[in-house]
Amino acid sequence: MDRRYFALGALGLGLVACAPINSARLGPDGLPLPQVYRITEADRDAVMLRMLDAVNSLRKAAGRGPVALNAQLNAAAATHARDMAVQNRPWHFGSDGSSPLDRLRRVGYSGQLRGEAISESYETELETLAAWMQQPDTRDVILDRQANQMGFAWYQEPTGKLWWNLILADSRAPGAVPQANPVPIR
Repeated sequence: MDRRYFALGALGLGLVACAPINSARLGPDGLPLPQVYRITEADRDAVMLRMLDAVNSLRKAAGRGPVALNAQLNAAAATHARDMAVQNRPWHFGSDGSSPLDRLRRVGYSGQLRGEAISESYETELETLAAWMQQPDTRDVILDRQANQMGFAWYQEPTGKLWWNLILADSRAPGAVPQANPVPIR
């Protein structure tokens, strides 16, 4: 009989040892603190495609045509996402005074800018997109009828803070004609 209790006790301890430990840190209110959303280099393509799919789903639901990712627009978005972090300020102008049009010219994009959505947050790309869709101005950019290309990028600080940039453009219309930079790029 003692052997059975010992075996059951050992089995119980073994099962308890296999159970995951809840390592969530608790805040002063006793509730778990939110987890920081970290994006690694290995996550990059999945994040890009998740955003593209989500934008196109929203556009389809609104009767709009799809957009495609564009490498030049991605480069302009990445430059500005990093620059917003340097400025510690989510806004549409670069630290050198450049506008979204200037950034498109710098990367050699010859289509027409339709709009830009920016954000400073700790949220995922889909949470950020949902927040943009709640605001009439950014919703209009995302659902612009003439947009057929998209640029998307982010910069993540060591603290986990994300600086998001989404650019929509129309490659069929002339707009950002490449020209010499009015302000030198440093």
